[in-house]
Amino acid sequence: MRYRVTHKTEFIYESQVGISYNEARLLPRPLQHQQVLSASMRIDPPPNDLYERSDYFGNLTSYFSILRPHTELTITAISDVEVGRENRDLESHKLSWEKVKDRLRTSKTSEVLEAFQFCLPSPMIRLDQALYDYAKISFAPDRPLDEAVNDLMIRIYRDFKYDPEFSTIATPLAEVMRHRSGVCQDFAHLAIGCLRSQGLAARYVSGYIETIPPEGKKRLVGADASHAWFAVFLPEVGWLDYDPTNNQLPADRHITVGWGRDYSDVTPLKGVAYGGGEHELKVAVDVLAQEG
Repeated sequence: MRYRVTHKTEFIYESQVGISYNEARLLPRPLQHQQVLSASMRIDPPPNDLYERSDYFGNLTSYFSILRPHTELTITAISDVEVGRENRDLESHKLSWEKVKDRLRTSKTSEVLEAFQFCLPSPMIRLDQALYDYAKISFAPDRPLDEAVNDLMIRIYRDFKYDPEFSTIATPLAEVMRHRSGVCQDFAHLAIGCLRSQGLAARYVSGYIETIPPEGKKRLVGADASHAWFAVFLPEVGWLDYDPTNNQLPADRHITVGWGRDYSDVTPLKGVAYGGGEHELKVAVDVLAQEG
């Protein structure tokens, strides 16, 4: 599937901002199953400095500064991307989750050593007994890893309510667990915490998803949003993606921007502004399927 993704962010400040420094992760990364045909970012007012590099996790990151007074800031990222389906034939790789856990601690291959960092707690995902107890139901002895993770995904979808009014970026995972509510970011963090509590490697994936309007309803331009899911590491196979918000295995409707230990590693846009007072934030995302 081919898509055009438009992500527009507007900051409207109460008073003048003198200087601002910003960091953006808004453009998809090339992958084996994902080809980036074009990607660009428009910034208004035009930045004094702008440069791009790959961060520690390989995500395309843009850094820019605006060194003149401004009362508004608009960042528009436009990407054309083609997404295919990953091969998930795991019949010859039916390792139990315990064997995967052991390999993560004994194997010295470069891919396992790189994956091991995703077994550890991270700034937004602290491990505790509640995560362990919730996860343990899915991780019966000798159960194949993919079956256990799929069961965990289904349970999160069933047990937790999607409620955009409940949480913010700063809502602790413990509160999400207690109230059984949250959004895609929370559900990805929850699944990752559960997997890490069992000694497994799991990472946070940031991106977009094509949304299909209800039958009989028109598609609303700009009504989409950034999306998040998680991936678990399986030796000799690699990373397997799961979307607990939608209870599905990501395929050609999921567009990957980047990944990290948790949301803090792949925040779409963050920065520092000197002055400005209070501000209004507007975000509009549009994921449009293309012909051909």
